[in-house]
Amino acid sequence: MLKYTGLVTHRLEESKRFYTECLGFETVYQGEWYLLLRKDSYELGFLKPSSPEQHRFFQPAFKGGSWLALEVDDVDALYACLDQTDAVVLTQPTTELWGERHFMVEDPNGMGIDIFSRVPVGQM
Repeated sequence: MLKYTGLVTHRLEESKRFYTECLGFETVYQGEWYLLLRKDSYELGFLKPSSPEQHRFFQPAFKGGSWLALEVDDVDALYACLDQTDAVVLTQPTTELWGERHFMVEDPNGMGIDIFSRVPVGQM
């Protein structure tokens, strides 16, 4: 099953830069009102709001209340990369007892992203 998340936003170009520069996504398609990115078997779609062709469900822009979790091979390397950009890094990498090492970052649309790598449970 292909995993896919969509976000309605005016910030297509900012989103493209953010997700491709350090997070390693590739552009699958970019049009005037739609952007599709992919990394491995995961896809992210970005749709400009208020297009007359769209169902009213897709009209309003993202207002919050969601987050995205992305598993990566090396959370510390990605943190170092994002820390050198203008990305809004919310937390430093932390190892949790439940088996994750992670940090939080905010994307250009205000969506929180929990970026994590799995570690042995109980490793601190």
